[in-house]
Amino acid sequence: MRSASEEYIQARKLALREYSSYVSQGRNGYLPYLDGIVKNIEIASEVDLGIVDLPIRKVKGTYTYMRSICFSRNFMPLMDPGTEFSFKWERVYEAQIIEGLREPIKVYEFLNWFYVVEGNKRVSVLKYLDVYGYHANVIRMIPKYDENNKDIRIYYSFLKFYKRTGINSIWFSEEKGFDELWRLIRSYEPSNRLVKRDERFKYFQSAVYGVFRKVYHELGGQNLPITTGDAFLDYIKINGVPEQFFEEDLRPSLRRFIVELDYYKMNSDIEVQTEPFLPDERNLFDRLTSIRHDGKIKVGFALAKDVQTSSWSYAHELGRMHLERVMADQVETVSITQVPESIEAYHSLKELVDQGCAVIFSTSPPMINATLKIAMEYPGIVFLNCSGLYSFRHVRTYFGRIHEPRFLSGIVAGAMTRADRLGYIATCPTPEVISGINAFGLGARLVNPRAEVFVDWTGEWDNAENSKKAGARLSQQGIDIISHHNTLANRKFSREYGVYTFMCNLEDKTCIPDKYLAVPVWNWGIFYEKMVRSILRGMTRPTAELSGKRQILNYWWGMDSGILDFFYSKRLVPAQTQKLIRLVREAITEGRFHVFTGPMVDQQGNLRLPENKAATREEIITMNWLLDFVHGEMPEYCDYDLSSDLSTGRL
Repeated sequence: MRSASEEYIQARKLALREYSSYVSQGRNGYLPYLDGIVKNIEIASEVDLGIVDLPIRKVKGTYTYMRSICFSRNFMPLMDPGTEFSFKWERVYEAQIIEGLREPIKVYEFLNWFYVVEGNKRVSVLKYLDVYGYHANVIRMIPKYDENNKDIRIYYSFLKFYKRTGINSIWFSEEKGFDELWRLIRSYEPSNRLVKRDERFKYFQSAVYGVFRKVYHELGGQNLPITTGDAFLDYIKINGVPEQFFEEDLRPSLRRFIVELDYYKMNSDIEVQTEPFLPDERNLFDRLTSIRHDGKIKVGFALAKDVQTSSWSYAHELGRMHLERVMADQVETVSITQVPESIEAYHSLKELVDQGCAVIFSTSPPMINATLKIAMEYPGIVFLNCSGLYSFRHVRTYFGRIHEPRFLSGIVAGAMTRADRLGYIATCPTPEVISGINAFGLGARLVNPRAEVFVDWTGEWDNAENSKKAGARLSQQGIDIISHHNTLANRKFSREYGVYTFMCNLEDKTCIPDKYLAVPVWNWGIFYEKMVRSILRGMTRPTAELSGKRQILNYWWGMDSGILDFFYSKRLVPAQTQKLIRLVREAITEGRFHVFTGPMVDQQGNLRLPENKAATREEIITMNWLLDFVHGEMPEYCDYDLSSDLSTGRL
């Protein structure tokens, strides 16, 4: 066992190495000191928090400059051996080894980092011995709120979270992270009878987050350019909030999850397939012989709602029926409806796995968490989720450029309106809905520069009563044509002409479908057929068969692929408008025309796209703004559980 003086020499070597590393980069190698950091920052208040247990890793520096030059950035001592400083450090070390340090240190907290006023040597020894936490008398320095300073915005979000939980060891790179975590853990109640209710979050910090952090860092998670809190939040969104974690149980699952988190440091291997061409991977995956039965493979579909009431589920059901019809000799399909649009979808997906499905399609974006969870457990099965916002290695995502036929709908509405006031019944303010509204408006403006679009939000998907009320509200604003976001509900109308655009009866101020003009149509069967044929030919593989780094592949097909179509009434739509539709449709499918091409200005007058610049895929699938001639604010509510929204893999 080394003596205290030998330990000091070892600690100083660590200090010199750290100091030299910073200096070689032209940076200051000494500890940060708070006096200099807050010199030009307005402090709104100081709050004495009393004695607080704090993570030693969160102790970032000292209070004054003179103290800071005694230590390197890692809080290891720089002073020569044999000095008074070294003797005092060694005595502190011995005290910690023999009986443990007891006296609290005194620190200032600023932006959730701690700066030592008294106890610098104790912190140095504790860090050298890799002690997790220690108690301190904490005075919090709260800076004045500044909306333009992201760090301060995040800190104020942390303050609210800390007031609720007393947790100071978790940090996020976005302020919304604290609110999302609070929604997930506010009902946390450990069954351990020794844990009092007012100590439940302290227990959570230790038994859940503390264990996660330990294993996450052991597996190399600290090398990712995100906070441990960011990774933790996404992990529990996917896997749920446990009463406590156990290292050995957590390690395999977390190891697979970190594969997905690699997205943050190396996303150059993401491929977005915008055309229906599936690359030849035959040399890497030779037919699904191991998972075929009686010459067929079983393909599973998870539908969010029943096909009688949901147009979305019905469209995917038509796709399943198409697949089974055209590939009857090779494919058997299984469908489950009423699948929860949350992490609870896991159980339905597991049922499809248990039935022997080799390919599983989860057909709703909010099922992404559950799909990712089960895909990491069964890497030999091909999982695909119908969404456009995410990129994963274990799950391939697919969606369509629905804004293309919505643009054509706008042309019909703009050409046929007499009031120059068009209505749009929208559901929830998701990017797909928002881009659809803007595309509809742009189509209308192409033929009618006077056209204005008025949006009414229902806040729910497939709610007939709310849609009826929204139509009535729009009709009272002098609107003569309305575009409805939903299609094919209840199969009341023909698949050819649909119910997308209809006219209102202005005399009694009610919105009653009068003339059905046009409808965008999803042909999901085209995608499902091409994808399953690709799998059977060995051109699309489950992640278990991937060699080397796992490619991230997303599918974002448009009208040129056939998964999207557009129908209109040849009896009601004028001949000249029909001719224009054919020309524009041809230009879109041939890639000569892009719906979102600048200049485009939003409702606040901001230039979103400069002249002649086409929007990128990322700009389209993350669209969160409305054009300047679109009226109606975007609501914050929706029937989705927003806490299920992932940061992992989001574009």
